[in-house]
Formats: sequence, C-alpha cells, structure tokens
Amino acid sequence: MRKILQNIILLFTAILCLSALGWWLTENPVKNLSVSEPGLDKTDEILNKVTENIEIGAFFENYSHKESSLLEKWPCFRGSLHDNISSSGIPLTDHFGGKADIRWSVELGEGHAGAAIYDGMVYVLDYDEEQKADMLRCFSLSDGKEIWRRWYQVHIKRNHGMSRTIPAVTDKYVLTIGPRCHVMCVERLTGKYLWGIDIEKEYESEVPLWYTGQCPLIDGETAVIATGGKALMIGVDCSSGRKLWETPNNNNWKMSHSSVMQYTYSGHKMYVYAAIGGVCGVEAEGENTGVLLWENSGWAPQVVAPSPVCMPDGKIFLTAGYGAGSMVLQLSRENNRFTSRILQDYKPVEGLACEQQTPIYADGHLFAVMPKDGGILRNQFVCVDPRDCKKIVWSSGKTNRFGLGPYMLADNKFFLLNDDGTLTIIKKSSKEYIQLDSLRIFEGQDAWAPMAIADGYLILRDSKTMYCINIKAVV
Repeated sequence: MRKILQNIILLFTAILCLSALGWWLTENPVKNLSVSEPGLDKTDEILNKVTENIEIGAFFENYSHKESSLLEKWPCFRGSLHDNISSSGIPLTDHFGGKADIRWSVELGEGHAGAAIYDGMVYVLDYDEEQKADMLRCFSLSDGKEIWRRWYQVHIKRNHGMSRTIPAVTDKYVLTIGPRCHVMCVERLTGKYLWGIDIEKEYESEVPLWYTGQCPLIDGETAVIATGGKALMIGVDCSSGRKLWETPNNNNWKMSHSSVMQYTYSGHKMYVYAAIGGVCGVEAEGENTGVLLWENSGWAPQVVAPSPVCMPDGKIFLTAGYGAGSMVLQLSRENNRFTSRILQDYKPVEGLACEQQTPIYADGHLFAVMPKDGGILRNQFVCVDPRDCKKIVWSSGKTNRFGLGPYMLADNKFFLLNDDGTLTIIKKSSKEYIQLDSLRIFEGQDAWAPMAIADGYLILRDSKTMYCINIKAVV
C-alpha cells in the first residue's frame, strides 16, 4: 500500500513538473510589456488633458532701457536668408589661442531654444520651472543684462528639456511659439503684448513628441505657422492678430518639429513644409496666398526635426533621424502647375542624412553632420554633391566626430558646436576637410540649440546656460 502511495505521489509530482516546464517554455513573461520608445509614454496625450486657462502674454516686467550701437541681425531660425550663413563682413577668428573670449553668460530653464539677435538685443523663449511659464526674455548683446521679459503660465513636464524654438524678429515684432503650441506676438522694442493663439486648442493640433520644435516665420507683415489639425498652415496679420488665410489640411497631416522655409523657384514664391505625413509647397504671394501648390506623401517619417533644404535648381533635400534616412525631390513647373518627383530615397548608411540639425547649402554643395546610424561615417561632418547625395565628397574622418550640436557658416568658416560645449572651426571647402582649431568653450551637456551671430558675437548654449563669445579676429 505504501509503495502504491509513493508511486502516486511520484506520478503527481512528475505531472506538476512537466506542467511547470511546459508553461515555462510556452508562456511569454513580458507579453504585457512594450519596448521603450520615444512617445510611448503618451506625454502629449497627458498634456492634452490639462485644462488650464492660459492667458497668453499676461505678465510683463521691465528692467532697463538699453541703447546700442550694434546694428547687425540674426533675426530668426537660420538667419536672415534662412540658409544658416552669415553675410556679415566682420573678419572672424581662425584660432582661439587656447582660450575663449566669453563676454557673458546667463542661466536658463532646461531646454534647447536658440536665440535671435536684432540691433544689439538678444531674444530667447525660455521656460521658467519655478513660475511654470513660457517666458520671452530680451537681453543686451553687449553685456548680457536683461532688458525686459513677457510671460504666461502654462503647465510643462520635463521631457528632454522644455523650450525648443527660436523667435522670429523684425523691426516691429517678435513672434514666438512655445512648447505646447502657444503663439505670441509682441512689439520688439517694448515687449508690449499684441496677440496670441493657442494652436493646440483652436486647431485641435497634436503637440509633437518632446514638444514644439517648429520655429515661427514672419514674412513681411504676416506670421506664418504650420498648425496641423484643422488647418495645415495659417497666415496671421502681425499688427492685429487677424487671420489672413488658412491652408486646408485635407490629408490630416500633423505638426512636425520642422520649420516652414521660404523658397522662390521659377520666379514663384512659396512656403515649403515637411509635416508628419508628407511635404508640401504653399502659395506665398498674391491673391492666392495660402493655396496648396503641390504635395508629396512619399516623405512620411514619424519624427522630422531638420527643415527642408531648397536649392536653386528645384531640388529639395529632406532628412530625419531614427533611421528614416533622406529623400531628394525634384520640383518642376509647367503651365503654372507644380509637380514633385522623387530622385533619391535612401537609408542613413547609404548617403547624407541628419538627426536633428538642418544641412547647409553653400557653393553648390551640402554640408552636415551624419547621424549615429550613419555607418562608418557616423557623427562625421561631411560634404556631398546634391546631384547624388549618396556620394560623399569628403568627411571629417573617424578622429573628428561630432554629436547633435549645431553648425553655421560665417566668414567662409564653419563653426560647429559639439554636445559637450566644444567649438570647432572648419575652413569652407568643397574639396577637403580642413580643421583650423577646436576648443572646449564650457563644461556643458546637450548643447543642441542653433547658434546665432551678429557684430562678431556668437550666441550658443547648452541645456541650462546661454553664452556670448567674441569671435572677432584680432587685428
């Protein structure tokens, strides 16, 4: 009897063990988990449920009146001509001499918002965590003293920083767009509030991952904003805030981090925009301003940060990070009808691509830093001939790699800022890479904001501090 009982126990134990083994082999213990990817935390959806009554431009504080003899301008994202090239005739340094001439610095809220410069005044859209406010701040370019600030309270949760955009500035106006798509227009000199639009609410737009990266555009007296949602793009009178036109969003494209670029092709002025869903051109002059001229849905990455690079021959270079690669479109015009066709479409290991910054077109070539998934050229500064963006003319080499930081062209030299605050000077050449000097300007991190330059003063920042350095050549 005892032996029979033992056998039953052994049999039951064996069945339990086999059942457990079977479960272990077939059950997926992580079936309810997902891969950690950007946006899966639904930060934007959480923010959409925040129901604050946001009074754009509600608060103002004046500190001082500042007269300035400085008259050069870097009035918006990528400068006056939107090409990231300085037209100043001021000679700039070739070598730092082992030390940077830092004129001033100021602490900012965590973010990647770059500055605009206009007649000796520096404008930056900051985010103040203590006051929970988008804050347009105006500083003196010569000494860094704050002149005035205009702000409004809005709830922002940290998500790789908060602020990301550059104001657009004219002689009359300063136009900003905040992390959650709040547009504000003020008088340039005084900071007087003129008008505001809550794009998220009014157009039912979806706030992009990691917040708004689009930098606003002022064309004459018109503020141009890509909205997504109920309209693709809008034009607003800067003096009154009156809506001048709205481009229908028939394809339900969403707002990207890319900015609207002005482009004149075949004598026709248009606004070119790379949305989430496709790229398009919108009429920018005459009675049909705001009418869609052409569109191409072949370009549809989920995240787009670099802006379109529009070249004189009708080629438009598009690129994005996270493995999206690049595309080259050829724009054509026949009988006042525009069409676009795809010339090249490739992955980042196959040719020129960018993660975050927008390439520079100069002397018939494109210059940019390759993304981290660019194969053997990862993080290298490269030059390509846009007739075939898969063929690299030259690269900086494996010993000269850069991160997600910005670069600009001034005095025939590229100034390239690495993530950690190292500034490199590179001679402009379409034949070879010529590095002139390199210096760690500050001990920083995530120095991703686009730079600005005027009167020989370079404005740059990391995630928490903005710096002004003098890079004029020593005479």
